[in-house]
Amino acid sequence: QVQLVESGGGSVQAGGSLTLSCAVYGYMPSWYCMGWFRRASGAEREGVVYIDRSGSTTFADSVKGRFTITKITGKNTLYLQMNSLEPEDTAMYYCAATSRPTCSWNWVEYNHWGQGTQVTVSS
Repeated sequence: QVQLVESGGGSVQAGGSLTLSCAVYGYMPSWYCMGWFRRASGAEREGVVYIDRSGSTTFADSVKGRFTITKITGKNTLYLQMNSLEPEDTAMYYCAATSRPTCSWNWVEYNHWGQGTQVTVSS
């Protein structure tokens, strides 16, 4: 049974930085796609970034150049470094993983989810 546990959320002012962590518990094959999604209040869930088995990453246009993702296989941990945060980044952030052979922005295809961690950016 795979369990994902996020941490690192908080409140920051615009322009600040936060690093989110996603710890993986249980056995998860290295070829699983992993990603970060977020959902702002009253909005649909949206993809932020995903990383595939080769380590290739795909970022949403809204966070390109500001966010980076790092997967530490030995520690079974996924990190999301968020810089130059904007009020529009305020949301609940979720770590997710999928056993499908290819990654996508379709959150329905992800079968493992964390409980989420709140990020609030004030102007």
